[in-house]
Amino acid sequence: MLIMRHELLLIVITVILLIVEIFLPNTKKRRIILPAILLMAAVTVIGFLPGTPGIMFGGMYQATELTMMFKNILNVGVLIVFIQSVDWLKQEQNKEKISEFFLLILSTLIGMNYMISAGDFLMFYIGLELATIPMAALAAYERLKEKSAEAGVKLIFSSALSSGILLYGLSMIYGTTGTMYFTDVAPLITGAPLQVLAFIFFFAGMAFKISLVPFHLWTADVYEGAPVNVTSYLSVISKGASVFVLTIILYTVFAKIAVLWSDVIYIITILTITVGNLFAMRQQNLKRFLAFSSIAQAGFILLGIIGQSQLGMTTVVYFVLVYIFSNLGAFGVIGIISNRTGKENINDYDGLYRTNPNLSLVMMLALFSLAGIPPLAGFFGKFFLFTAAAKQGYYILVLIALLNTIISLYYYLLVIKAMLLNNSDQPIAKFRSDNYTRLGLIMCVAGMVVIGFTSVVYEMVFNLSYGLH
Repeated sequence: MLIMRHELLLIVITVILLIVEIFLPNTKKRRIILPAILLMAAVTVIGFLPGTPGIMFGGMYQATELTMMFKNILNVGVLIVFIQSVDWLKQEQNKEKISEFFLLILSTLIGMNYMISAGDFLMFYIGLELATIPMAALAAYERLKEKSAEAGVKLIFSSALSSGILLYGLSMIYGTTGTMYFTDVAPLITGAPLQVLAFIFFFAGMAFKISLVPFHLWTADVYEGAPVNVTSYLSVISKGASVFVLTIILYTVFAKIAVLWSDVIYIITILTITVGNLFAMRQQNLKRFLAFSSIAQAGFILLGIIGQSQLGMTTVVYFVLVYIFSNLGAFGVIGIISNRTGKENINDYDGLYRTNPNLSLVMMLALFSLAGIPPLAGFFGKFFLFTAAAKQGYYILVLIALLNTIISLYYYLLVIKAMLLNNSDQPIAKFRSDNYTRLGLIMCVAGMVVIGFTSVVYEMVFNLSYGLH
């Protein structure tokens, strides 16, 4: 029981919320919000308690300290998404489908947890589908709005295609090795042509989930069409889970052909960072803006994966944690302004600092963290990623990534300039955020600042200790 506690706890609260939904009348659906948040907070806290590593179902499910940490990071992100979504869920058009929001997200999170703990490709694929299908329903949550319905349709069709390609690759792996278990497949990977093709299909399917170029074309349209709070979940939790799983499988199952997949990742990294940044510069809608920003950030994550070392794995985990706080901070501000005013374009934020200085400050910190400005946590996230890649001799790749960091700083500053320097005859009116939204933004800011300063202290102590020795 303790081995699978994350999944079991999520299943329990899903069942509880489902039972509550059945007995609550339509006029009182909002009462489910607070219990959902409290239950998710309890699951998050329990997740950080000492766990019991182990194996279940003959090796199909594996729980390690690393996988438990992955799940805890995702739980923290989901809790923040729940808190930031309260104001939006209380709107009149959502009053009859509030519980669906929580149930769908919890369903996807359960699937992601099974993906992360998968010990064979069958469990991995089941978790992947459980995580993917409810996401299409989330994207189409505001089904009466054309863009939201369109986002759901695009996501489900794109997911079906990518899952089909990935499954075809898995069938080739089984055909050449005769097994689906990671520990059994790994020593049988010899780099045979059919296995190379299987890896390409597998990687293409996972690249879609992470929005890597050239598998990114769905991202901007789905992010723009989906509600802001759903978009924040897609950009952070879904992407984070896929990154964790890809890293685990590359480092374990495909370790013997690392020379092959490192070359693939080298090219994909350059394309993803560059294309993401160049297209982000052209955007006016903030959801599309952050969509291409998230594509570029996914490229930076690959710098850690290509490191092929314990340092590389550590930097990936650290960067995803930082990315959760930074991106949710930005989406939190966009969400509250969109819910109150319906405005989602960059030029709508002209003069925002004069009317809503606190929101402007949070947005500025979030964008600075995404850009990698010290002493915020985002700076150390990118610094560690660059270090992991440089230690493996990828100096040209690091140089290209550094140049792209300068480009990203430019378009992040466009938003900051609009808020702080631009004038507007009709700026967004001053308003007061609800307590839940403020709590969510405070958690994001605390994560960006505390993790950043903790990294500073760690580096100082480490360098001092190294110098003394």
